[in-house]
Amino acid sequence: MSLLSLATAVPGTILPQTEAKALVRRLFGTRTSRFDRLEPVFDNAGIVKRHIVRPPAWYEQDHGWRERNQVYLEAAEALYEECAAKALAAAGVAPDEVDALVTVSTTGIATPSLEARVAGRMGFRSDAERVPIFGLGCAGGVGGLAIAARLAAGVPGKTILFVTVETCSISIRLDKPSKANIVATALFGDGAAACVLRSGTAPGGGIATVGAGGEMLWPETLGIMGWDVEDPGLGVIFDRSIPPFLEQHMAEAVGAIAAKSGVAPDEIDRFICHPGGAKVIIALEQSLGVGQGALDHEREVLRDYGNMSAPTVLFVLDRVIRAGMPERMMLLALGPGFTASGLLLSRPQ
Repeated sequence: MSLLSLATAVPGTILPQTEAKALVRRLFGTRTSRFDRLEPVFDNAGIVKRHIVRPPAWYEQDHGWRERNQVYLEAAEALYEECAAKALAAAGVAPDEVDALVTVSTTGIATPSLEARVAGRMGFRSDAERVPIFGLGCAGGVGGLAIAARLAAGVPGKTILFVTVETCSISIRLDKPSKANIVATALFGDGAAACVLRSGTAPGGGIATVGAGGEMLWPETLGIMGWDVEDPGLGVIFDRSIPPFLEQHMAEAVGAIAAKSGVAPDEIDRFICHPGGAKVIIALEQSLGVGQGALDHEREVLRDYGNMSAPTVLFVLDRVIRAGMPERMMLLALGPGFTASGLLLSRPQ
Protein backbone atom coordinates (compact mmCIF):
# COMPACT_ATOMS: atom_id res chain seq x y z
CA MET A 1 0.00 0.00 0.00
CA SER A 2 1.21 3.51 -0.78
CA LEU A 3 0.97 6.40 1.63
CA LEU A 4 0.20 9.24 -0.78
CA SER A 5 0.14 12.14 1.67
CA LEU A 6 0.21 13.22 5.29
CA ALA A 7 -1.15 16.47 6.72
CA THR A 8 -1.57 17.90 10.21
CA ALA A 9 -3.68 20.61 11.82
CA VAL A 10 -3.85 22.32 15.21
CA PRO A 11 -6.28 24.85 16.71
CA GLY A 12 -5.26 28.49 16.74
CA THR A 13 -5.03 29.14 20.48
CA ILE A 14 -1.49 28.65 21.81
CA LEU A 15 -0.88 27.89 25.48
CA PRO A 16 2.73 28.41 26.59
CA GLN A 17 3.81 26.02 29.33
CA THR A 18 4.51 28.93 31.65
CA GLU A 19 0.87 30.03 31.36
CA ALA A 20 -0.41 26.50 31.93
CA LYS A 21 1.65 26.26 35.11
CA ALA A 22 0.39 29.63 36.35
CA LEU A 23 -3.20 28.63 35.57
CA VAL A 24 -3.00 25.44 37.62
CA ARG A 25 -1.20 27.15 40.49
CA ARG A 26 -3.96 29.75 40.57
CA LEU A 27 -6.67 27.10 40.76
CA PHE A 28 -5.01 24.27 42.69
CA GLY A 29 -2.26 25.95 44.63
CA THR A 30 -4.47 27.13 47.47
CA ARG A 31 -6.57 23.95 47.59
CA THR A 32 -4.01 21.21 47.98
CA SER A 33 -0.42 20.68 49.01
CA ARG A 34 -0.18 18.11 46.22
CA PHE A 35 0.40 20.87 43.67
CA ASP A 36 3.60 21.95 45.42
CA ARG A 37 4.95 18.42 45.03
CA LEU A 38 3.83 18.08 41.43
CA GLU A 39 4.64 21.57 40.16
CA PRO A 40 8.02 20.44 38.76
CA VAL A 41 6.20 18.26 36.21
CA PHE A 42 5.48 21.43 34.23
CA ASP A 43 9.18 22.27 34.09
CA ASN A 44 10.34 18.72 33.35
CA ALA A 45 7.70 17.76 30.76
CA GLY A 46 9.83 18.92 27.82
CA ILE A 47 6.97 21.10 26.56
CA VAL A 48 7.30 24.76 25.61
CA LYS A 49 3.79 25.27 24.20
CA ARG A 50 0.69 23.45 22.92
CA HIS A 51 -2.40 24.34 20.93
CA ILE A 52 -5.82 24.14 22.58
CA VAL A 53 -9.38 24.47 21.31
CA ARG A 54 -10.53 27.16 23.72
CA PRO A 55 -8.92 30.23 25.35
CA PRO A 56 -7.30 29.54 28.75
CA ALA A 57 -10.12 31.32 30.60
CA TRP A 58 -12.57 28.62 29.41
CA TYR A 59 -10.73 25.98 31.43
CA GLU A 60 -11.12 27.98 34.63
CA GLN A 61 -14.91 27.71 34.44
CA ASP A 62 -17.21 24.83 35.34
CA HIS A 63 -18.37 22.72 32.38
CA GLY A 64 -20.55 19.64 32.34
CA TRP A 65 -20.61 16.67 29.99
CA ARG A 66 -22.99 18.28 27.49
CA GLU A 67 -20.99 21.47 27.11
CA ARG A 68 -17.64 19.70 26.95
CA ASN A 69 -18.87 17.36 24.25
CA GLN A 70 -20.34 20.22 22.24
CA VAL A 71 -16.91 21.86 22.25
CA TYR A 72 -15.44 18.54 21.13
CA LEU A 73 -17.86 18.28 18.21
CA GLU A 74 -17.29 21.83 17.00
CA ALA A 75 -13.51 21.67 17.30
CA ALA A 76 -13.12 18.11 15.99
CA GLU A 77 -15.19 18.80 12.89
CA ALA A 78 -13.15 21.90 12.09
CA LEU A 79 -9.83 20.09 12.59
CA TYR A 80 -11.05 17.12 10.54
CA GLU A 81 -12.00 19.33 7.61
CA GLU A 82 -8.74 21.27 7.71
CA CYS A 83 -6.31 18.36 7.82
CA ALA A 84 -8.38 16.15 5.49
CA ALA A 85 -8.55 18.90 2.85
CA LYS A 86 -4.79 19.41 3.05
CA ALA A 87 -4.06 15.68 2.78
CA LEU A 88 -6.39 15.22 -0.21
CA ALA A 89 -4.92 18.24 -2.00
CA ALA A 90 -1.37 17.01 -1.38
CA ALA A 91 -2.29 13.58 -2.78
CA GLY A 92 -4.08 15.04 -5.80
CA VAL A 93 -7.23 13.18 -4.79
CA ALA A 94 -10.72 14.69 -4.98
CA PRO A 95 -13.08 14.04 -2.06
CA ASP A 96 -15.44 12.05 -4.28
CA GLU A 97 -12.59 9.70 -5.24
CA VAL A 98 -12.28 8.43 -1.65
CA ASP A 99 -13.63 4.91 -1.27
CA ALA A 100 -13.40 4.53 2.52
CA LEU A 101 -13.15 6.88 5.49
CA VAL A 102 -11.36 5.69 8.64
CA THR A 103 -11.70 7.99 11.65
CA VAL A 104 -10.03 7.64 15.04
CA SER A 105 -11.06 9.79 18.00
CA THR A 106 -11.41 9.03 21.71
CA THR A 107 -11.74 12.43 23.41
CA GLY A 108 -15.46 12.92 22.80
CA ILE A 109 -18.59 11.19 21.59
CA ALA A 110 -19.88 11.75 18.07
CA THR A 111 -22.96 9.86 16.91
CA PRO A 112 -23.27 10.26 13.93
CA SER A 113 -19.47 9.99 13.73
CA LEU A 114 -17.18 12.78 12.60
CA GLU A 115 -16.78 11.73 8.96
CA ALA A 116 -20.58 11.61 8.58
CA ARG A 117 -20.94 15.07 10.10
CA VAL A 118 -18.50 16.64 7.63
CA ALA A 119 -19.34 14.47 4.58
CA GLY A 120 -21.63 16.99 2.91
CA ARG A 121 -19.24 19.90 3.37
CA MET A 122 -16.24 17.85 2.29
CA GLY A 123 -17.93 16.37 -0.78
CA PHE A 124 -17.49 12.67 0.04
CA ARG A 125 -19.51 10.13 -1.94
CA SER A 126 -22.66 8.84 -0.33
CA ASP A 127 -21.49 5.25 -0.83
CA ALA A 128 -18.05 5.75 0.77
CA GLU A 129 -17.38 3.10 3.43
CA ARG A 130 -17.19 4.53 6.96
CA VAL A 131 -15.06 3.07 9.75
CA PRO A 132 -15.22 5.18 12.95
CA ILE A 133 -12.98 3.88 15.74
CA PHE A 134 -13.22 4.79 19.44
CA GLY A 135 -11.17 3.70 22.44
CA LEU A 136 -7.63 3.36 21.09
CA GLY A 137 -6.40 6.51 22.83
CA CYS A 138 -2.75 7.35 22.15
CA ALA A 139 -2.32 4.13 20.14
CA GLY A 140 -4.93 5.27 17.62
CA GLY A 141 -2.57 7.03 15.24
CA VAL A 142 -0.74 3.78 14.50
CA GLY A 143 -3.65 1.36 14.98
CA GLY A 144 -5.97 3.42 12.82
CA LEU A 145 -3.43 3.82 10.04
CA ALA A 146 -2.85 0.06 10.09
CA ILE A 147 -6.60 -0.58 9.75
CA ALA A 148 -6.77 1.91 6.86
CA ALA A 149 -3.88 0.10 5.15
CA ARG A 150 -5.61 -3.27 5.51
CA LEU A 151 -8.76 -1.80 3.93
CA ALA A 152 -6.69 -0.43 1.06
CA ALA A 153 -5.06 -3.81 0.52
CA GLY A 154 -8.40 -5.49 -0.05
CA VAL A 155 -9.18 -3.92 -3.44
CA PRO A 156 -6.61 -2.83 -6.08
CA GLY A 157 -6.70 0.93 -6.57
CA LYS A 158 -8.87 1.52 -3.49
CA THR A 159 -8.34 4.96 -1.92
CA ILE A 160 -8.63 5.46 1.85
CA LEU A 161 -8.72 8.66 3.86
CA PHE A 162 -7.56 8.17 7.44
CA VAL A 163 -8.14 11.01 9.93
CA THR A 164 -7.42 11.11 13.63
CA VAL A 165 -8.62 14.03 15.75
CA GLU A 166 -8.17 14.51 19.48
CA THR A 167 -9.16 17.43 21.69
CA CYS A 168 -7.42 16.27 24.85
CA SER A 169 -7.60 19.66 26.52
CA ILE A 170 -11.37 19.55 27.07
CA SER A 171 -10.80 16.62 29.44
CA ILE A 172 -8.63 18.78 31.70
CA ARG A 173 -10.46 18.74 35.01
CA LEU A 174 -9.67 21.65 37.29
CA ASP A 175 -12.54 20.65 39.62
CA LYS A 176 -10.55 17.69 40.92
CA PRO A 177 -6.96 18.28 42.10
CA SER A 178 -5.79 14.71 41.57
CA LYS A 179 -2.26 13.82 40.52
CA ALA A 180 -3.49 12.52 37.16
CA ASN A 181 -5.39 15.74 36.42
CA ILE A 182 -2.40 17.92 37.28
CA VAL A 183 -0.12 15.80 35.09
CA ALA A 184 -2.68 15.93 32.25
CA THR A 185 -2.74 19.72 32.49
CA ALA A 186 1.04 19.72 32.08
CA LEU A 187 0.95 17.43 29.02
CA PHE A 188 -2.24 17.65 26.96
CA GLY A 189 -2.62 19.51 23.68
CA ASP A 190 -5.04 19.26 20.76
CA GLY A 191 -4.47 18.35 17.13
CA ALA A 192 -5.34 16.26 14.09
CA ALA A 193 -3.62 14.38 11.30
CA ALA A 194 -4.81 12.91 8.01
CA CYS A 195 -3.35 10.40 5.55
CA VAL A 196 -4.39 9.29 2.08
CA LEU A 197 -3.56 5.68 1.17
CA ARG A 198 -4.01 3.68 -2.01
CA SER A 199 -3.40 0.03 -2.76
CA GLY A 200 -0.72 -0.72 -5.31
CA THR A 201 2.18 1.42 -6.42
CA ALA A 202 1.35 5.10 -6.62
CA PRO A 203 2.59 7.33 -9.46
CA GLY A 204 5.80 8.85 -8.17
CA GLY A 205 5.92 6.27 -5.39
CA GLY A 206 3.96 8.30 -2.84
CA ILE A 207 5.75 9.37 0.33
CA ALA A 208 6.07 5.89 1.89
CA THR A 209 5.17 2.26 1.39
CA VAL A 210 3.04 0.78 4.16
CA GLY A 211 3.87 -2.73 5.35
CA ALA A 212 2.42 -5.02 7.96
CA GLY A 213 1.41 -4.01 11.45
CA GLY A 214 0.61 -5.67 14.71
CA GLU A 215 -0.41 -5.16 18.33
CA MET A 216 0.51 -6.41 21.76
CA LEU A 217 -2.10 -6.34 24.52
CA TRP A 218 -0.70 -7.06 27.96
CA PRO A 219 -3.04 -8.88 30.38
CA GLU A 220 -4.13 -7.34 33.68
CA THR A 221 -3.09 -3.81 32.66
CA LEU A 222 -6.44 -2.01 32.32
CA GLY A 223 -5.54 0.44 35.09
CA ILE A 224 -2.41 1.80 33.43
CA MET A 225 -4.04 4.23 30.97
CA GLY A 226 -7.52 5.27 29.89
CA TRP A 227 -10.56 7.31 30.87
CA ASP A 228 -12.78 7.26 33.93
CA VAL A 229 -16.30 8.24 32.87
CA GLU A 230 -17.34 10.73 35.52
CA ASP A 231 -19.33 13.87 36.11
CA PRO A 232 -18.60 16.50 34.89
CA GLY A 233 -16.41 14.87 32.20
CA LEU A 234 -13.83 12.27 31.32
CA GLY A 235 -11.18 11.69 33.98
CA VAL A 236 -7.72 10.69 32.80
CA ILE A 237 -5.99 7.53 34.02
CA PHE A 238 -2.20 7.82 34.04
CA ASP A 239 -0.26 5.30 36.10
CA ARG A 240 3.26 6.11 37.26
CA SER A 241 4.32 2.62 36.18
CA ILE A 242 4.22 3.49 32.45
CA PRO A 243 7.96 4.32 31.94
CA PRO A 244 9.31 1.31 33.90
CA PHE A 245 6.72 -0.92 32.21
CA LEU A 246 8.01 0.18 28.82
CA GLU A 247 11.62 -0.38 29.79
CA GLN A 248 10.76 -3.93 30.78
CA HIS A 249 8.33 -4.96 28.04
CA MET A 250 8.60 -2.76 24.92
CA ALA A 251 11.46 -4.63 23.26
CA GLU A 252 9.47 -7.86 23.49
CA ALA A 253 6.44 -6.22 21.86
CA VAL A 254 8.53 -4.74 19.03
CA GLY A 255 10.14 -8.12 18.37
CA ALA A 256 6.75 -9.83 18.16
CA ILE A 257 5.27 -7.17 15.86
CA ALA A 258 8.31 -7.15 13.57
CA ALA A 259 8.38 -10.94 13.39
CA LYS A 260 4.96 -10.96 11.71
CA SER A 261 6.61 -9.33 8.71
CA GLY A 262 9.73 -11.45 8.80
CA VAL A 263 11.80 -8.49 9.98
CA ALA A 264 14.20 -8.42 12.90
CA PRO A 265 14.22 -5.34 15.14
CA ASP A 266 17.85 -4.63 14.25
CA GLU A 267 16.82 -4.35 10.59
CA ILE A 268 14.65 -1.33 11.40
CA ASP A 269 16.53 1.90 10.68
CA ARG A 270 14.31 4.27 12.65
CA PHE A 271 11.59 3.82 15.25
CA ILE A 272 8.99 6.61 15.03
CA CYS A 273 7.36 6.78 18.44
CA HIS A 274 4.43 8.48 20.09
CA PRO A 275 6.05 10.92 22.53
CA GLY A 276 3.70 10.54 25.47
CA GLY A 277 6.00 12.47 27.79
CA ALA A 278 9.66 13.14 28.47
CA LYS A 279 10.06 10.07 30.71
CA VAL A 280 8.27 7.90 28.16
CA ILE A 281 10.73 8.95 25.45
CA ILE A 282 13.69 8.06 27.69
CA ALA A 283 12.13 4.69 28.52
CA LEU A 284 11.56 3.96 24.83
CA GLU A 285 15.15 4.80 23.95
CA GLN A 286 16.42 2.47 26.64
CA SER A 287 14.06 -0.38 25.79
CA LEU A 288 14.62 -0.12 22.04
CA GLY A 289 18.38 0.21 22.46
CA VAL A 290 18.63 3.22 20.16
CA GLY A 291 20.74 5.40 22.42
CA GLN A 292 19.84 8.46 24.44
CA GLY A 293 18.81 11.36 22.22
CA ALA A 294 18.00 9.20 19.19
CA LEU A 295 14.30 10.08 19.34
CA ASP A 296 15.02 13.70 18.48
CA HIS A 297 11.95 14.42 16.35
CA GLU A 298 9.79 12.97 19.12
CA ARG A 299 11.23 15.48 21.58
CA GLU A 300 10.69 18.32 19.13
CA VAL A 301 7.02 17.45 18.60
CA LEU A 302 6.46 17.10 22.34
CA ARG A 303 8.15 20.47 22.86
CA ASP A 304 6.02 22.27 20.27
CA TYR A 305 2.63 20.54 20.66
CA GLY A 306 2.51 18.52 23.88
CA ASN A 307 0.78 15.14 23.97
CA MET A 308 -2.13 15.28 21.50
CA SER A 309 -2.87 11.56 21.92
CA ALA A 310 -3.39 9.62 18.66
CA PRO A 311 -2.29 12.27 16.09
CA THR A 312 1.04 12.95 17.81
CA VAL A 313 3.00 10.08 16.25
CA LEU A 314 1.96 11.29 12.79
CA PHE A 315 3.38 14.73 13.58
CA VAL A 316 6.66 12.90 14.28
CA LEU A 317 6.38 10.94 11.03
CA ASP A 318 5.84 14.19 9.14
CA ARG A 319 9.12 15.56 10.52
CA VAL A 320 11.00 12.36 9.74
CA ILE A 321 9.73 12.43 6.14
CA ARG A 322 10.73 16.07 5.72
CA ALA A 323 14.18 15.40 7.17
CA GLY A 324 14.78 12.47 4.79
CA MET A 325 13.33 9.03 5.32
CA PRO A 326 15.50 6.06 6.21
CA GLU A 327 15.00 2.79 4.30
CA ARG A 328 12.83 1.00 6.89
CA MET A 329 10.88 2.40 9.83
CA MET A 330 8.39 1.27 12.42
CA LEU A 331 5.66 3.50 13.80
CA LEU A 332 5.06 2.78 17.48
CA ALA A 333 2.45 3.99 19.93
CA LEU A 334 1.01 2.89 23.27
CA GLY A 335 -2.51 3.23 24.51
CA PRO A 336 -5.27 1.99 26.78
CA GLY A 337 -5.46 -1.73 27.18
CA PHE A 338 -2.46 -1.48 27.96
CA THR A 339 -1.41 -2.01 24.36
CA ALA A 340 1.38 -1.33 21.88
CA SER A 341 0.66 -0.79 18.18
CA GLY A 342 3.31 -1.02 15.48
CA LEU A 343 3.34 -0.50 11.72
CA LEU A 344 6.20 -0.94 9.26
CA LEU A 345 6.90 1.76 6.70
CA SER A 346 9.59 1.91 4.03
CA ARG A 347 10.99 4.48 1.66
CA PRO A 348 9.24 4.27 -1.71
CA GLN A 349 11.37 2.70 -4.44
